[in-house]
Amino acid sequence: MNTELKSFEEIKQLTEYGMEYWSARDLQKPLGYEKWDNFSKVIDKAMLACDVAGFDIKEHFPCIKKMVEMPSKSRKNGQEIGFPDVWKTKKIIDYNLSRYACYLIVQNGDPRKEQITLGQKHILLFKHTDRN
Repeated sequence: MNTELKSFEEIKQLTEYGMEYWSARDLQKPLGYEKWDNFSKVIDKAMLACDVAGFDIKEHFPCIKKMVEMPSKSRKNGQEIGFPDVWKTKKIIDYNLSRYACYLIVQNGDPRKEQITLGQKHILLFKHTDRN
């Protein structure tokens, strides 16, 4: 099994009812996106594609809010200020993506990213083998 595909399956999670999903935050970096803002634009395109295809966006891209801890120190004029051992919490947006949502994200991702190109190649491969 290809390592990219294995990595994709390794970050899969299950709901309490046994339904599979992928956290968008967990999927972001393996697909080559360092910044959430850039990845969220791809998610928006994938949501539009989902809607245009006639599927329920809320079913495939349920939005959740997570609390995460972040260090409270910051930088001012190149020097760290604040208390390094003090953490603050922040609420962030995430999505519990269905397999179809992941497919749409890969289809709408930046093809200049190697991970996106590999993902698109896998999708085509699976489509081809499904027909046989």
